[in-house]
Amino acid sequence: MAVINPLRKFVDKVNTYPNWLSAKLMTWVFRYKVKLAGTTGIEVLQTDGKTATYRQKNKRKAQNHIGSVHAAAMALLAESCTGFIVGINLPGDKLPLIKRMDLNYVKRATGDMTAVASLTDKQIALMQTAEKGEVNVKVNVTDANGIEPIECEMIWAWVAKR
Repeated sequence: MAVINPLRKFVDKVNTYPNWLSAKLMTWVFRYKVKLAGTTGIEVLQTDGKTATYRQKNKRKAQNHIGSVHAAAMALLAESCTGFIVGINLPGDKLPLIKRMDLNYVKRATGDMTAVASLTDKQIALMQTAEKGEVNVKVNVTDANGIEPIECEMIWAWVAKR
């Protein structure tokens, strides 16, 4: 029997609230747990349990020397978004771990960045039943113009909590 995941329980509860409040509460909890995300200002925009949408505003603390979102902040955005969707779909007795991040920077970014990560039903079922394993989490990161300045591949693994 799967152990209840407290993060998933929280997400399901706040998703019954108005969108603006739900997003604020999820952002607050996420930033509390992931301090670097709080420093850069990553925001949780929404999740339905299979898909998550995050935003990194192009603000000073997250900028590079040319005034756009720093490459490391883009990587953090993609990693955070994929980690969150994995984290809420694992049973409560499993621990998510990033195994591999492959990032290919292909274009210059403009303005705020948005990441959308998603899992398939098959991936979620595997995460719910396998003692340990890994999944390739699909994530698209786009800038304010809808251009995808980085191509990302995020491999997440999970193991039993000790």
